[in-house]
Amino acid sequence: MKDIAIKENHLYNKAYRNGERASQKHVNVYVLRDWGAKRQMLANPEKKYINRIGLSVSKKIGGAVERNRVKRIIRAGLCEARAYGELKTGYLIVIAAKVGAHEASSRDIAAELIHAFERLKMYRTAKPTENTENTQAEAQVK
Repeated sequence: MKDIAIKENHLYNKAYRNGERASQKHVNVYVLRDWGAKRQMLANPEKKYINRIGLSVSKKIGGAVERNRVKRIIRAGLCEARAYGELKTGYLIVIAAKVGAHEASSRDIAAELIHAFERLKMYRTAKPTENTENTQAEAQVK
């Protein structure tokens, strides 16, 4: 499911001030419950809650070319982190790049995002699945 970009500065500030933070080597991840998620859900044609994601890359990292490269790397890492597991919905997620982020690969960023999302408990818990072969074998024994 596609996420919406955070465009308002006050939402970034709320996530920085009030959100939970997981700090990694190349990125900081801020997560805050989105109180405007219901309005976004009603506007969504699928009527599902969605996350709003913001990327923050400082001028300390470099010029525009390097900052855009870091954004692409973070987006690729986010796709890999989503493939790892399903994220909870209805949150503001801000990913802020640190100074050394332009030296990292997308796999490094993905590993850091996975670790950060696990620390912040953003992955949905998997329901234990019953093995149908074991259940059938137990039924035959009884």
